[in-house]
Amino acid sequence: MLPPIGAQSALFLDFDGTLAELAPQPDAVQVAADLVPTLTQLAARLNGALAIVSGRPLTDLDGFLAPLRLPSVAEHGAQRRLISGEIIRMASPDLQAVICRVNTLAQRHPGLRVEIKTAAVALHYRHAPEMEAVCRQAMDEVVRSTVGLELLHGKYVHEIKPAGASKGTAIEDFMAQAPFAGRLPLFAGDDITDEDGFSAVQRMGGCGIKVGEGATRARYRCLSPVALRQWLQRAAQDLTGRTSP
Repeated sequence: MLPPIGAQSALFLDFDGTLAELAPQPDAVQVAADLVPTLTQLAARLNGALAIVSGRPLTDLDGFLAPLRLPSVAEHGAQRRLISGEIIRMASPDLQAVICRVNTLAQRHPGLRVEIKTAAVALHYRHAPEMEAVCRQAMDEVVRSTVGLELLHGKYVHEIKPAGASKGTAIEDFMAQAPFAGRLPLFAGDDITDEDGFSAVQRMGGCGIKVGEGATRARYRCLSPVALRQWLQRAAQDLTGRTSP
């Protein structure tokens, strides 16, 4: 049983593996036909207190969720778009050394994929899982030699991002501002990168929801993105019924 989404909830949702099923490549993700209408309805019923919290760049999120342009945490907190539409970006150290190192590694091992974002660089090894240790060592070496960066580990990916950027910190920042302030936060995510977000919302009296298997700090678990979307659909219908004349 998942927690209820009420009129005073603040809803934070990861994208990959949470709202949408994971795909072999990030650009191959398919968005369920009912997802955007459900999020649109929920955002309206929560007076805008619904945000996407993802490692993806904002442009990716907007492309998948068009025509929606929701408040968003992108690149693990390095970018935030507020309810007003204002975009806040963390200062990012020079990533050229990182890009050079990971591109060299990927050229030697075709199963690897490099994703260059505005403030981060991700090295995906989903198609070469035997390369996990090699990828981690290469990324560790770059981080140790560059001030202001830190390494983040996710599902078949190692990512270098600005130090201090995290989903948890970004959610806390949102919760200090309207329309999120004073509400009870709920955050759903599927990856290790979402764990600090679970901790943040639970410190504020809310609930974390882990989608899929694996150890977690979240108090609730949801089996799959399909089940999570069904939970969101039911909440949208319930909230609409409560607010109907």
